[in-house]
Amino acid sequence: MSPITQPTPFSVGIALDGAGWHPAAWREPDARAEDLFTAPYWTELVQTAEAGGLDYVTIEDALSVPGTGALSSSPASPRPDRVAGRLDALLTATWAAPHTRAIGLIPTVTVTHTEPFHVATALQTLDHVSEGRGGWHLRISPEHAAAAAFGRRPAPSIETARVIAGEPDPGLDALLDEAAEAAEVARGLWASWDADAEIRDAATGRFLDRDRVHHINFVGEHFSVVGPSIVPRSPQGHLPITVLSHSPRVHELAARAADVVFITPESESVRAGASRGASVAELVAQVRAAEQTVDRQARGLAPLRIVADLVITLDADSETPGETGAARLERLNDLAGETLESDARIVAGSAAEIIELIAEWHAAGVDGVRLRPLTLPGDLGRIVEDLLPALRARGLAAAHAEAAAAPQPQALRERFGLAPVPSRTPRTEETAA
Repeated sequence: MSPITQPTPFSVGIALDGAGWHPAAWREPDARAEDLFTAPYWTELVQTAEAGGLDYVTIEDALSVPGTGALSSSPASPRPDRVAGRLDALLTATWAAPHTRAIGLIPTVTVTHTEPFHVATALQTLDHVSEGRGGWHLRISPEHAAAAAFGRRPAPSIETARVIAGEPDPGLDALLDEAAEAAEVARGLWASWDADAEIRDAATGRFLDRDRVHHINFVGEHFSVVGPSIVPRSPQGHLPITVLSHSPRVHELAARAADVVFITPESESVRAGASRGASVAELVAQVRAAEQTVDRQARGLAPLRIVADLVITLDADSETPGETGAARLERLNDLAGETLESDARIVAGSAAEIIELIAEWHAAGVDGVRLRPLTLPGDLGRIVEDLLPALRARGLAAAHAEAAAAPQPQALRERFGLAPVPSRTPRTEETAA
């Protein structure tokens, strides 16, 4: 099935993580450390992003406590000077959905150690309660701490140096193959109900047309799932799937399974892995090369939307003089006792300077940016008040209608320029009983 060609808009999203992307951000004067694990805190962040007209928020999550290390096989305790713990991203997004109207909601949901049936149905529920604004940031979990917490299987043996260098690693490859299968199962389950499967005819007593609910009968190396989903088809049919990639091997996962891939150009940190020091053009070329190895049309997938990540902290505007972004970054580094390193490029400066960088990246081939605010709620407020209006003036951000005035929410797929999913997919499998 060939996807319908859609124009690709330039999307602008926000990545939310705790008190911000600096480990000392929770110590900011305007931080709300006491509220980090409360519903109102997260609701207000998402509502602020929505009021500013951002396309979507992603919500970070993982299966291990932040700050305990990723690939180390030694048990580690959280650092006492860092935020430890987090709320479940999918449940947080599902809570925020009825408290918002327009913005896309993309929680991080890990597929390692979890069951794709449960992941798929929970994400469908998010899409229902958000009226078509749900997405999925797919993540794997190589952490030994996560494997120990679940206790179902050991963590794979992964050679960190090989992963950072972008070389094949059997342990990582197994996790990525499992993730691709999990995504395939999810898409199958999402399509297992035709859009008109529910009749709801009280007079005849027929709620369901059983011929329009289908077994998926998936058998793979890692999963065997008969289906169908227990959740009726959601508004988007298929939620957009996103993947963060630092290497050609993960680009391949994105090409097989995702609609959107987040890349990290121009970072000199070792945290960027195989993308370390790579330009936008180089990473875009790598992603497009990975796409050539997969028949995405046969999978019903459009070309990948490539979105570049950027950690930012903004200067105070000229009308309300205050701390510069560079001074804020230096102060937070002093509090943390170390210089911030990130897999994504870190930029501290004026809105005008950041816009010029985003314009350069757009010209080099990216379809959007995902901004990681150094501090929350501080830098998020500055993004909404100073950066977004200027991005719109340059044609680099859409001018969305007021959420309250919109007749119905804009689907998240549409914000990425992804075509609607057909209401029915031709099938040969037997129908559900």
